[in-house]
Amino acid sequence: MAYSARAIDIAARVEDFVRTVIIPYEKDGRRTAHGPTEELALEMKAKARAAGLMTPHILPDGSHLHHSEVALVLRKSGLSPLGPLALNTAAPDEGNMYLIGKVGSAEQKARFLAPMIAGEARSAFFMTEPAADGGAGSDPSMLKTRAVLDGNHWVINGRKAFITGADGAKVGIVMANSGSDEKMAATMFLVDLPDPAIRIERVLDTIDSSMPGGHAIIAIDNLRVPADQILGEVHKGFDYAQVRLSPARLTHCMRWLGACTRAQEIATEYACRRHAFGKPLIDHEGVGFPLAENMIELKQCELIIDWCAGVLDSGDLGTTESSMAKVAVSEALFRIADRCVQVMGGTGVTQDTIVEQVFREIRAFRIYDGPTEVHKWSLAKKIKRGHEAV
Repeated sequence: MAYSARAIDIAARVEDFVRTVIIPYEKDGRRTAHGPTEELALEMKAKARAAGLMTPHILPDGSHLHHSEVALVLRKSGLSPLGPLALNTAAPDEGNMYLIGKVGSAEQKARFLAPMIAGEARSAFFMTEPAADGGAGSDPSMLKTRAVLDGNHWVINGRKAFITGADGAKVGIVMANSGSDEKMAATMFLVDLPDPAIRIERVLDTIDSSMPGGHAIIAIDNLRVPADQILGEVHKGFDYAQVRLSPARLTHCMRWLGACTRAQEIATEYACRRHAFGKPLIDHEGVGFPLAENMIELKQCELIIDWCAGVLDSGDLGTTESSMAKVAVSEALFRIADRCVQVMGGTGVTQDTIVEQVFREIRAFRIYDGPTEVHKWSLAKKIKRGHEAV
């Protein structure tokens, strides 16, 4: 694929910044069990801002790079697990900025989006609900959180689960059933955070640890939201979810491709430097071949991401294509990360390098933004519909 000149330029600057400024922070101890501290995040963001690289995929005039351009830029931002946080290309903020930019009003963009683009506010997307409540997960039609109109306000009650970055977020997008038990209709609401009506019950201890605030269980008790804070139109929440989810799951692929590219670099350096049985490890087929397999699959991931980005750039929602990309890339990246750990032996399971973290993060990615099995099921249904239509 031929990337645009501006994408190549921005990506080169992003890569240089991540490699020279951000990678040294990987040894910084300012972390919690759930992710980097706010202090560390703010320090790195200040350096990105000074370098003119804050939110590099959104241009100074507010326009968004094409998806095919974003693919290159976000891949470079992911060369360190800290890169997306420093550059403001991380989930869930990247997807939330994209959605608000697409369907938000001018007033909403000024109030909620501008601070996010400036890197001054983190956000959270409140959609998933606890399994114990029978709520929405991979099946959004199970949405239990209710929004009821009361005068010029909507009153929202429910519980949410796995809400990334809720602890410390300043902007929230809450998805709730604004219809009835008999006829569901989802609506998205923009809210200022923190709000006493939105309570963090607990932050989950998860296998991944790259996102500030972690992933929380949330209780929403009588949250009152003015009608002018509806994102887009009332009852259109499921439509907007599709606007957000296809690009967002693809940008996950982009960032983690960058991380696995770096893991491959580290494993390669180790295999070429370390000797055993009279020669460098890479000269043993049991080590060299896995790295060769990684090289092949890294290129395959790059190509399917670029293909799906091109579909999105055509104006198509890309629902099917993004499902295909999510499955192919998340599964391939997990194999790549696993091989990197294996090539490095004992060192691979330590925190002496980021390889161990990348392995954990990619394992979670196989579930986040839709488990592999759900995407395959969705694709199988499409195959069946196509067959029946013949």
